[in-house]
Amino acid sequence: MNMPEIMAPVGSFESLAAAIQTGASSIYFGVKQLNMRARSAHNFSLEELKEVADTCKKAGIKSYVTLNTLLYNHDLTLMKQIIDTAKESGITSVILQDIGAISYAGSIGMPIQASTQLSISNIESVRFYAKYADTLVLAREVDMKMIKDICTAVKKEQIKGPSGELVKIEIFVHGALCIAQSGRCQMSLINSNTSAQRGACLQECRKKYRIIDDETGAEMILDNQYVMSPKDLCSLPFLDKIVDTGASILKIEGRGRSAQYVYTVVSTYKKALEAIEKGEFTKEKVEEWMKDLATVYNRGFCDGYYLGRELPEWTKSKGNKATEERTFIGLIEHHFPKAKVAEFCIQAHPLEVGDKLVIMGKTTGVVFDEVKDMMKDEKHITKSEKPDMVTIPLKEKVRKGDRVFILRPPQNNENS
Repeated sequence: MNMPEIMAPVGSFESLAAAIQTGASSIYFGVKQLNMRARSAHNFSLEELKEVADTCKKAGIKSYVTLNTLLYNHDLTLMKQIIDTAKESGITSVILQDIGAISYAGSIGMPIQASTQLSISNIESVRFYAKYADTLVLAREVDMKMIKDICTAVKKEQIKGPSGELVKIEIFVHGALCIAQSGRCQMSLINSNTSAQRGACLQECRKKYRIIDDETGAEMILDNQYVMSPKDLCSLPFLDKIVDTGASILKIEGRGRSAQYVYTVVSTYKKALEAIEKGEFTKEKVEEWMKDLATVYNRGFCDGYYLGRELPEWTKSKGNKATEERTFIGLIEHHFPKAKVAEFCIQAHPLEVGDKLVIMGKTTGVVFDEVKDMMKDEKHITKSEKPDMVTIPLKEKVRKGDRVFILRPPQNNENS
């Protein structure tokens, strides 16, 4: 069985390190403002492209730059700069939707992925875009039968991209869903003059709205107050069937999420793929993995369009439904690798024995641990002050400046 690669979302160097930790096959990230997460995620600079590319090469994974917004005339110079720098830096490919960008990337020999914003949903479109791109990201609205039919036709017809290899079919398997057709929405532009197609979506669809009759003043009562806000896609319960479609790349949404999110989601899907490959994909394991996925940012889970639904399920309330909440407490001051202890600079919140920790850093990535002992001035204590300096046993290597958080059940579900 040919197993698909997992593509991890990267919105920071912390997330990049986390993706590498989990064994992701590839990562995708934005540069400057010309990507669909220009407002909600960290966007790397042109100067950082070489560092990202080199880090990925050293780790043996692929790197993809997203440049998939609508482009106006005044964007063309920056578009060319990004594509030129991506090629010079050794980035694997660029993810594009604009025909002008596709034309330019092709003219300089930069490998292309056709973005989901192109709504590729049939074999004729696959044949067309295969002239320009080696990887095609299918529309978000296709179901599994459609995916399998397309993948089967690619092999049967030997549809090849510019590289001379069979085109790869890429699909999203986890993360946020949008009410609009393949994410092409005007609501944010109309309401706030910030275009979703320019990476500046304010997520107007996630808000609560009332429908009022102008003539009578009567308000319509809706069974669900969030009728434009879908739950997040989660294909893990039927991932074995996703693999059976023949898709080459499984893409996880979440460039605006934390490194903890990247680590948890990617590692969970990685475990599931390994279980499928070994014939050990069971209902019991799926239940445990779903609990892991629920610990990080989500709006509730649904199967999207993959099982044949015409519309996804709507979220029941606003915001995050994660079963764990991060609270920042301070920074790592020093790590002593031989003794396997770390010195913590407590800043924002006291720390107690028994607290569950997540530590995140640019080189460290993500480290989970539990406070089993704590010392201050060579004396054992059960709770720190705020501010304070304490020493705690820590198995994994961490570094000065890494951020430290406590993980606890949420006080509310509106935090991200």
